[in-house]
Amino acid sequence: MSSFFISLSSGLASFLDGLRGTDWPARLSRLELPALSVDLLQSIALGIALAACAGLRAWLPLFAVGLSVRFGVLPLGDSFLFLGSNTALTVFLIATIVELIADKIPVVDHALDTLSTFLKPVAGMVLAASVLWTVDDPIVALALGAMVGTPASLLPHTAKATVRGVLSPITAGLAAPILSVIEDVIAFGLVALAILAPLVVAAGVVLFALVTGRFVRKRMTPNPRTTRTPPTAVTA
Repeated sequence: MSSFFISLSSGLASFLDGLRGTDWPARLSRLELPALSVDLLQSIALGIALAACAGLRAWLPLFAVGLSVRFGVLPLGDSFLFLGSNTALTVFLIATIVELIADKIPVVDHALDTLSTFLKPVAGMVLAASVLWTVDDPIVALALGAMVGTPASLLPHTAKATVRGVLSPITAGLAAPILSVIEDVIAFGLVALAILAPLVVAAGVVLFALVTGRFVRKRMTPNPRTTRTPPTAVTA
C-alpha cells in the first residue's frame, strides 16, 4: 500500500513539474487543430458516449477505460495511456466502490451529488480527451474534450438530480437507494454500450439534449393566452 501512495505522489509531482516547466506562450503558439476525418468523428462519438456515462457515475467509466487500455480494447492518445497503469486502476476501483456505496446512504448522497457537480465535468473532459487517438497534442485533445465531454456529462447528471429532487420529498428520501440501484444498472449498461456501440450512445445523448432543450424553451416561453391583457372596462 505504501508503494501505491509513493507511486501516486511521484506521478502527481512529475505532472506538476511538467506544467511549471512549460513555456506556455510558445507552446500555445504551436497549436494546430486536427484534420477532420472519419477516425476523428468516431473518437468524438466515443468521447461523448463515455462522458455521458460519467454523468451517472464519475469513476466507473474511468475504471472501464483503464481496463480497456490494459486489455487492448480501446486505443488512447499517448498522453493518456497512464489511465491503464496499476496506480490509476487502483484509484479508479477504490473510488468506484466508494461512490457506489455512498450514493445509497441518506445525506451522504446529497453531499456526493454536490461534489459530483464539479467532479463529473472534469471526468467527462478527461474521458473524451483520452479517446481522441488521432489528436497528437494533449492540449488540443483536452480542449476538444472540454467542448464535448463536459456538456455530455452534465446532461445526465442534471437529469438524475432533477428526478431525485422531485421524488425525494415525496418519498421522504426512501426512494433514493432504489433510484441509486437503478442508476447503477443503467451506468454499467451504458458503459458497456459506449465501448461496443459508441455511435448509438452518442446519438442518444444528442437526441436527449435536443428534446430536453426544446422542452425547457417551451416551459420558459410565456403562453400568450395566459399573458393576454384583460380588456379595459368602458365607463359611461
